[in-house]
Amino acid sequence: MDLAGIDFSAPSPEVARRLIGVTLLVDGVGGRIVETEAYDASEPASHCYAGLTERNFSMFGQPGRSYVYRSHGLHWCLNFVCREPDHGAGVLIRALEPLDDAAGLALMRERRGLDDVRLLCSGPGRLAQALGVTRAHNNLPLDAPPLVLLPRRREVEVLAGMRIGISKAVELPWRFVEAGSRFLSKPHRG
Repeated sequence: MDLAGIDFSAPSPEVARRLIGVTLLVDGVGGRIVETEAYDASEPASHCYAGLTERNFSMFGQPGRSYVYRSHGLHWCLNFVCREPDHGAGVLIRALEPLDDAAGLALMRERRGLDDVRLLCSGPGRLAQALGVTRAHNNLPLDAPPLVLLPRRREVEVLAGMRIGISKAVELPWRFVEAGSRFLSKPHRG
């Protein structure tokens, strides 16, 4: 499936890299993706490593759909499914640079309870809260409202590094960030 100029049937690290600079909107609110992480059933940090479950079923479905889960029982996290059905791969959307849109920024600020634009979507839980993502957004197509992806408007420099907050497969450089972005969840480390 090709969406926003990205082949979502490709391996998750390739999709994760290509998503940097793409605009994500949820019910019209969102911004440019500046940080992602790739996951695949072949590596133990993935939710798919142990196989299909009630929680991760959407990751084994069609590419170009959403996978939403609750992290540590606290925060929703938004992922995009990639690879072929039954494989189990996806990309965690870690951070956005919010669009400079008065209505969208006001709603994100209200949902997050803060004003600092740099902190609205800098981390997967913050991002989901700011965009109003819940379990109701699980297994939805990325090419139809409420989820919309728009292609990059310009080329961006993408850096790769180690993923954050995992204890397995830590050696894989599957975290991708926009070079120089002020909106990352944590600074880039190679």
